[in-house]
Amino acid sequence: MILDSFFAKNATTCGITIRVAPSFLAAQSEPARDRWFWSYHIRIENNGEEPVQLLTRHWKITDGRRAVNHVDGDGVVGEQPVLAPGGSHDYVSGCPLPTPTGSMEGHFRFIRADGGSFLADIPCFDLVAPATAK
Repeated sequence: MILDSFFAKNATTCGITIRVAPSFLAAQSEPARDRWFWSYHIRIENNGEEPVQLLTRHWKITDGRRAVNHVDGDGVVGEQPVLAPGGSHDYVSGCPLPTPTGSMEGHFRFIRADGGSFLADIPCFDLVAPATAK
């Protein structure tokens, strides 16, 4: 499937599929200053039978030295999208690291029309600068 070849990782929780495609951005990286930068494309798909709204995000970002940074916030890139059954939402964001390798993982919190909420896993994905790829 074309989606599976573009997106590096995916996870499904409670009918919500999260797909991730990271990209190293050499033009925004400065290795001499210990700064490497990646963008990541996220697609959120509602394969459930009822609409859901994304409320919050939680990221666990680990650099190549195993230092961990937790990032929490409302929505994604300033939005709290509502996904109808069969609907999806795409966004792109970025992540700097002080090392040429690392990883990201986390979850989104969604709410259903009945007020119930749940967490949907964001799969762990690697951030590897091309010169360090093995």
